[in-house]
Amino acid sequence: MSDSELDVKWMQYAMALAEKAEAQGEIPVGAVIVKEDEVLGEGWNQPITLHDSTAHAEIVAIRNAGKNIANYRLVGSTIYVTLEPCPMCAGAIIHSRIARLVYGAQDYKTGAVGSVMNLLQHDSNNHKVDFTSGLLEQQCSHQISAFFKKRRVEIKAAKENKTLKDDVNIDDDQID
Repeated sequence: MSDSELDVKWMQYAMALAEKAEAQGEIPVGAVIVKEDEVLGEGWNQPITLHDSTAHAEIVAIRNAGKNIANYRLVGSTIYVTLEPCPMCAGAIIHSRIARLVYGAQDYKTGAVGSVMNLLQHDSNNHKVDFTSGLLEQQCSHQISAFFKKRRVEIKAAKENKTLKDDVNIDDDQID
């Protein structure tokens, strides 16, 4: 299998992990850390589920990989993420000594690997991380945008339902 075929394989794996996040009501972002075509660690967004603002997919995957190899340094590994990392996650990628990042969709609000800023290649870093952006970008973008579209519909329906209940003075426990 060529390097580009391996990249696609692992990004698809990350997208499957993102589905786990969505099933939990989380923003669908998945991450997998690989070395020599073997999974070191994986994760998906879980800040709501775990009540932890740091439980982004990348952080969960880094913690999982560190435990699996009994080392916080993930030297020579590649992390595949469906969404461009935020500053927190970019910092964790640097500090864990991951060699390479491959991400799908760009994050124009908080992306720290080129969209808003580029922390991975900052001159002051003692470790530089190579990266590839835009792998399966359309699929990764669609996964996230479809989630938010569905979420907006659900919120609108809930507001309309509340208005209807308020209009007829019905409590939640009276509705089957």
